[in-house]
Amino acid sequence: MATMTSLIGLINKIQRACTVLGDHGGEGMSLWEALPSVAVVGIVTRRPLVLQLHQTEGGTDYAEFLHAPRKKFTDFAAVRKEISDETDRITGKSKQISNIPIQLSIYSPNVVNLTLIDLPGLTKVAVEGQPESIVEDIENMVRSYVEKPSCIILAISPANQDIATSDAIKLAREVDPSGERTFGVLTKLDLMDKGTNALEVLEGRSYRLQHPWVGIVNRSQADINKNVDMIAARRKEREYFETSPEYGHLASKMGSEYLAKLLSQHLERVIRQRIPSIIALINKNIDEINAELDRIGRPIGVDSGAQLYTILEMCRAFERVFKEHLDGGRAGGDRIYGVFDHQLPAALKKLPFDRHLSTRNVQKVVSEADGYQPHLIAPEQGYRRLIDGSISYFKGPAEASVDAVHFVLKELVRKSIAETEELKRFPTLQSDIAAAATEALEKFRDESRKTVLRLVDMESSYLTVEFFRKLSEQPERSASDKNASDKNAPDRNAPPPGPQNPERFSDHHFRRIGSNVSGYIGMVCDTLKNSIPKAVVYCQVLAAKRSLLNQFYAHVGRQEKERLGKMLDEDPQLMDRRATLAKRLELYKSARDEIDAVAWK
Repeated sequence: MATMTSLIGLINKIQRACTVLGDHGGEGMSLWEALPSVAVVGIVTRRPLVLQLHQTEGGTDYAEFLHAPRKKFTDFAAVRKEISDETDRITGKSKQISNIPIQLSIYSPNVVNLTLIDLPGLTKVAVEGQPESIVEDIENMVRSYVEKPSCIILAISPANQDIATSDAIKLAREVDPSGERTFGVLTKLDLMDKGTNALEVLEGRSYRLQHPWVGIVNRSQADINKNVDMIAARRKEREYFETSPEYGHLASKMGSEYLAKLLSQHLERVIRQRIPSIIALINKNIDEINAELDRIGRPIGVDSGAQLYTILEMCRAFERVFKEHLDGGRAGGDRIYGVFDHQLPAALKKLPFDRHLSTRNVQKVVSEADGYQPHLIAPEQGYRRLIDGSISYFKGPAEASVDAVHFVLKELVRKSIAETEELKRFPTLQSDIAAAATEALEKFRDESRKTVLRLVDMESSYLTVEFFRKLSEQPERSASDKNASDKNAPDRNAPPPGPQNPERFSDHHFRRIGSNVSGYIGMVCDTLKNSIPKAVVYCQVLAAKRSLLNQFYAHVGRQEKERLGKMLDEDPQLMDRRATLAKRLELYKSARDEIDAVAWK
């Protein structure tokens, strides 16, 4: 019995923890719904009162309200007043009701471990100050409690009224037709008319219940007015039954003390039956809390080593997501290929070579290159100046490709930070990583820009002479072939640079020079169309994959503990949520361990 009494106390503690933490309501059966409790139907009140009795080993009796934490009430007159005041805070001083419960815990060596839910009494009509729906409202409220399979129904009826008219018994029979959860209680035995008694009911002849009826005698209004304490009232109650000629033979099974023991014993049996399901629900809640803690992140250690480790883990998680974007595991990396496959070729096609290699401009450049002495064999300097001027146009698309890839990489950094679950709890670290990654990408962009511009300059620094030598090896083509050739292709019918001919100052001569230069620039364009993407990928994309946060790692490693702590600051709401979950998890684990320790002794 002592073991099971401890278990009841433990269950009460779990119930209280569930109430404090809001673990009731919602879909499915919660732990609150699985735990046994006693619903008292028939006592006048306007809000449900969840009364939890906790048996202590000596000490002073005291009470605590959930809405007034850490405040102990040792005067039970003050407890009654607080119940009334708290009711008025919600319902006002009217006669209306509310389904918001009042949570009250009483600690005393003179009570058994038991949880009682005192519900508003069922009514038949609305009185002044109450809405017309009050009858239905109260019944719906009471039903919401007594319909639960774990609820033990304490159906209280006055002895001086016909039991057939008892609303409490009627409702109990509807929700508990087998009577397994219903205990019948008769009050006001001392107020019955002389010559009458309630033996027909108490002995089960008038209305039989599965559990025996219990009669009790409460304090009278005069006793309440005189502040007669409950110990004296219980003593007076015992004397009433022991000296009663009608109920003397039932005295050992009557009274409030016997009712409390009877309920406590029944509660023990119910708990024993429900232990497996209670433990299963506790384990389910533990698993859900652990999953939630894993999702929002576990608490961070206070020492600098643990903080540094956490920061590095967060950075690695971000880098994994960033690389997945680049490698195709996540969307976004394909935009870099789009720069090389669409943007760069389109930009190259728009370069103004037609204007630069027009006959007028070729004549101007060649003439200026010859100076006062016309060229003797071929306009060597003119060719070089035309080629240098044309190649310089490639710098614009080359730099544009660098900037376009840089923009894509910055966007991928932003998306990767947002998609890294582990980072969501650390806004400051998110900002630090974003700043470090952006700084690194700027350096990669500068290096990439220098590289692609070098590629363009290299094309100017050394010309491919074989291209011009091959021109002299081309056979003469027919007029139809000449008309079919591309207007930008080299003039294959034109003679190579060699001895001057009479046409050296004609438009045809300058058109041949422009055509030859255009052909060479087309070859350079094809080369740069391939080499620029290679340089950009090597200097920016691969560099970002390899060493995006290298400087940040070095910077973090030099930070003091205080700075590391600031980097790991969290959203206060998230911290509160974690603390609540941790408290709930501790309570559930403690309850599970204690149940395992005492349940089967």
